[in-house]
Amino acid sequence: MTDHVMLALEQVGLRIGGARILNDVALEVPAGEMLGVIGPNGAGKTTLFNVVSGVIRPTEGRVRLDGQDVTHVPIHRRAVAGLGRTFQTSSLFPGLSVLENVRLVAQAHAGGATSVFRTPRRTDAASTRALETLGEVGLEHRAGTEASGLSHGEKRKLEIAMLLAAEPKVILLDEPMAGVASGDVPAITEVIRGLHRGGRTVLMVEHHMEVVLGLVDRVAVMHHGELLAVDTPEAVMANPAVQSAYLGEAV
Repeated sequence: MTDHVMLALEQVGLRIGGARILNDVALEVPAGEMLGVIGPNGAGKTTLFNVVSGVIRPTEGRVRLDGQDVTHVPIHRRAVAGLGRTFQTSSLFPGLSVLENVRLVAQAHAGGATSVFRTPRRTDAASTRALETLGEVGLEHRAGTEASGLSHGEKRKLEIAMLLAAEPKVILLDEPMAGVASGDVPAITEVIRGLHRGGRTVLMVEHHMEVVLGLVDRVAVMHHGELLAVDTPEAVMANPAVQSAYLGEAV
């Protein structure tokens, strides 16, 4: 991890109608850091991810990606600039093979057309990159399998592989364990840990608290649309304000 700021939120606010959804959120994420974003239901975690990824534009403040102001940049341009995100619901091409899913992303990232070949050449650059990425998440043995035939946990791994194929600078993982069988959680946790070991900058919203605390460098706690605390997992869990915010919630 370095002191270079890869993602910065500068006094970000969001008003919808008369309601304030996010309020004065200021956060800097250094390159190579893994940051967990936690908070009670309705705290604004996914809304924050939506603002960072461009799904929603903030009504106040700025979002910077690797020093570039992307506050008003559309989603696809943020992806080109190096922002990758998984969603709570699956975003795969179920009728295509595991390899084809990743290969399409690698091909698009390289500036090529995204036409689908049922039997892609495994020697072209996009296929080579796709196979490397599948190896990184432990799915290389499933390359020829139709994506619809994967388990839920394997689909999560495939989504991460598709992200990696675009070589993002910042990765947003929105509840990567959602819907995953408990037996698959350790394997996906290891894949996410591998992202961190690879020096990537990762932000993760996740309700599995033991997963978050075991992975991240720092934890950002949201409550009523505001950042309540940003600190090490140990310090955050010992914070009386955090404990109060979670009263009645499973920490």
